[in-house]
Amino acid sequence: MADLITVEDPDDPRLRDYTGLTDVELRRKREPAEGLFIAEGEKVIRRAGEAGYEMRSMLLSAKWIDVMRDVIDELPAPVYAVTPELAEQVTGYHVHRGALASMQRKPLPTAGELLRTARRVVVMESVNDHTNIGAIFRSAAALGMDAVLLSPDCADPLYRRSVKVSMGAVFAVPYARLENWPKGLDSVREAGFTLLALTPDEKASALDEAAPHTMDRVALMLGAEGDGLSNQALVAADEWVRIPMSHGVDSLNVGAAAAVAFYAVTSGRPRS
Repeated sequence: MADLITVEDPDDPRLRDYTGLTDVELRRKREPAEGLFIAEGEKVIRRAGEAGYEMRSMLLSAKWIDVMRDVIDELPAPVYAVTPELAEQVTGYHVHRGALASMQRKPLPTAGELLRTARRVVVMESVNDHTNIGAIFRSAAALGMDAVLLSPDCADPLYRRSVKVSMGAVFAVPYARLENWPKGLDSVREAGFTLLALTPDEKASALDEAAPHTMDRVALMLGAEGDGLSNQALVAADEWVRIPMSHGVDSLNVGAAAAVAFYAVTSGRPRS
C-alpha cells in the first residue's frame, strides 16, 4: 500500500516531478532525460497503469483520494495529498482534474520491430504540436492503425498535453522514431509497405480511387499543420493521396484529416 503524505510546501523536493508543467521547453528536456512523463486525470492514470507503466508517485487533491483508493491501495509509490492551491503553485496551472501521476517511461521499440508485425502504419513528419499528436494517436487507436513512426523532430507523444488529448490512446498504439530522416523511409518500403503521402495537392489521387484498404501493407504519411509534408518526404512516397474537398475548403486540420484517412486505410479490417 502506498504512503499517503500530506504536503504543504510547494518547494518540497518530493514534488519535483510536477514542477513547471506549463513550461514546454523545460519539460521537453527534463522528462525524456529523467525517464518520466505525467498522466493527468483518473482515466488517463488508470490507462497508463493498465498499459504497464510503473508509477513513480501521485499528486492528489483531497476529493480524489477516495476516487483513486483502489489504485492507491495497490501502489508501492508515494501519494502526495495537496490542496488545489498548492497544486497550482507547483504545476503552474489549475489542475481541474485534481489528479496527476508521475510515470516511468519504457524503452522505445525500434521501427524495425514494429514493422515486422504491423500492416497499417502512421508516419508523421515534423508534427510538433502536442494537441495534434494526441488527436492523431486517439484516431489511430480508435480506427485500428497498428503503429506510429515519428520523424526525429516530432513532438513527444508522452508530453502531458498529448497524453491528455489522446485520452491515454498513446499507451495503446506502439510507436518508434525513424532517426534517419527521410532515409529511414527506405526501411519502411523494404518491409513491404506502400508509402502513401497525404497531401491536398490536386495531382494526388483521391483516397477512394487509391483504395488503400485493399493494399497489403500501408504506411500513411502525415505532415505538420500548415506546412504539410516536405518535398523530400513527398518525393520518397510511392503515391500521393488526398481527401476530396467541397465548398471551397482546401484542407482539414491534420488531426481531422488523419481520422478520415485512417478510416479509408483500415476500412473492412476487423476492429477489436
